[in-house]
Amino acid sequence: MRPLLTGIATTLLLLLNTLILIGPMLAIALLKFILPGQPLRDACSRGVMWIAETWAENCKRVFSLLTPTHWDIRGGEGLRSDTSYLVISNHQTWVDIPALVQAFNRKAPYFKFFLKKELIWVPFLGLAFWALDYPFMKRHSKAFLEKHPEMKGKDLEITKAACEKFKRLPVTVVNYLEGTRFTPAKHARQGSPYRHLLKPKAGGVAFVLAVLGEQLDAILDVTLVYPGKGVPGFWALLSGRVPRVIMDIRTRELDPALWQGDYENDGEFRQYVQTWVSQLWQEKDARISQLRGELGEAR
Repeated sequence: MRPLLTGIATTLLLLLNTLILIGPMLAIALLKFILPGQPLRDACSRGVMWIAETWAENCKRVFSLLTPTHWDIRGGEGLRSDTSYLVISNHQTWVDIPALVQAFNRKAPYFKFFLKKELIWVPFLGLAFWALDYPFMKRHSKAFLEKHPEMKGKDLEITKAACEKFKRLPVTVVNYLEGTRFTPAKHARQGSPYRHLLKPKAGGVAFVLAVLGEQLDAILDVTLVYPGKGVPGFWALLSGRVPRVIMDIRTRELDPALWQGDYENDGEFRQYVQTWVSQLWQEKDARISQLRGELGEAR
């Protein structure tokens, strides 16, 4: 009974926080389309970001007040809000998003995610995603692309167009290289060479680097681990049944060579980026094994 009551109370407070702040956020977002001149529109963008950060900070307070989750944040010192970062993380559950909020809100610029197009229909949050200029991606299967080859590369075009918008203000771009949440079934279906991760996709991050490389201060390499058996769902977090979340953050310098080439048309450069991504993923896989070993769990 207690987890149910905790979940209901947490949900209601998070919903109240959203209802209070989404009106002002949408009003400022609409102003951005009406006001003349880029400086005024950029000021509106900063206003929307401030409201989003306030919303996220309130969410942190709700979780702190009602749930026992210990957010075990390791690294990430010295972050700044006046520069831009690229966050690269493994992805297992919706709990990953509150984890990033705990680690980075008001320490780095507010997040920009690449979202599945279907999420624009989520009540309230879909409107907030639109107001925040989150790019919506439409994933296509290989079978669909074979029938409609003209759609190939559309996601990368959206990535590039979105990143052009991000160039005017400091931003934290979040890129889940796996493209989807990890599950054992997906892992087996892919034949992934990694123990704890799905195969990474290099194209999206290559386009982010191509457009924002000069603007980015560093890569924040985030490794998320949930101690215990299984990966918790979002309701488990709301109802106070996630005792601990480990967020291992490693700040990595950027190699300018990663954006000084043509990923689409230069095979040698494409291989260079893919090799860099594969090495990054091998290190992350080993890091997850190490963290699980420290917890006394199977590596």
